[in-house]
Amino acid sequence: MPGVFKLTRRRIVFGAIGAVLVLVPAVGGWAMRPPASAGAVPSVTPSPAATFPGTVGPSTSPYPIAVTSGMISATPLPPPIGWKLSDVPVFGPPPPPEPIVLPPGDEVPYLSRVPVTQPVAFLTIDDGLLKNPEVPKLFAAAKIPVTLFLTTDTIQDDIPFFDNLRKYGAVIESHTISHPELAGRSDNFQRRQICEGTDRLAKWYGRRPVLFRPPFGDKDHTTLRIAHECGLTAAFMWKETVHKGIVRYQEGHSVQPGDIILMHFRPAFVKDFLAALRAIHQAGLTPALLEDYVPDRLTTR
Repeated sequence: MPGVFKLTRRRIVFGAIGAVLVLVPAVGGWAMRPPASAGAVPSVTPSPAATFPGTVGPSTSPYPIAVTSGMISATPLPPPIGWKLSDVPVFGPPPPPEPIVLPPGDEVPYLSRVPVTQPVAFLTIDDGLLKNPEVPKLFAAAKIPVTLFLTTDTIQDDIPFFDNLRKYGAVIESHTISHPELAGRSDNFQRRQICEGTDRLAKWYGRRPVLFRPPFGDKDHTTLRIAHECGLTAAFMWKETVHKGIVRYQEGHSVQPGDIILMHFRPAFVKDFLAALRAIHQAGLTPALLEDYVPDRLTTR
């Protein structure tokens, strides 16, 4: 009868073959990361025969594995666009962290370099304006921890995008509601921007930020005091910035141990991310998780 689709053995076989040909190119070469949380974020590259909590028997999935809350899920990523896996420097695991001692007082410390004795540096990414589909691919390929200082007005149009990045080593921290200059503003203005912005991130992502970056690095004593009152541990400046694939140094011509590197979710994200990793690698350093070195005040009382 015209218009009636007849299911034959040949159609079934060809359909199965077509599905395999579509899936296979999308999954090659990717290793996933576990969700980032306070504490170390180890690299995860499980073998196809590994057994994971929450599963019955060995996993035989041919897809890259993402570990989330004790479960596994197959989450293939498409191939890179505009870059290659070989563009990403290979780092060894970071050394066991040595948390710094927080100073007493009613203000959070303001750091552009963490006083470390280890060959590590810290990559931080601000705002969240552009949600580039290459970001999760880059994070998955790099297998490094990254701290995201996010502005809530900027990310509220795609909250899941940044939640997904936590699978690959990202930790979400606070960066105000609307990215204003804070220095010189009233107590009430700064309190809303800092405390309410932090509260929104806690509601959206199920973890309350403990670190803070004032927009433009601009702060005063009120900023640091309110950050402390809102339960935050430290505020951060930076030693290097990355823009349009160029690393700019405040001191010297290389990344120093403990340096905090700043980049943004901008159009040149791919170039910036790769440039930051190359600068860290050329300096003989390893990316480490900022949250591992700056302890939560609640855990140090």
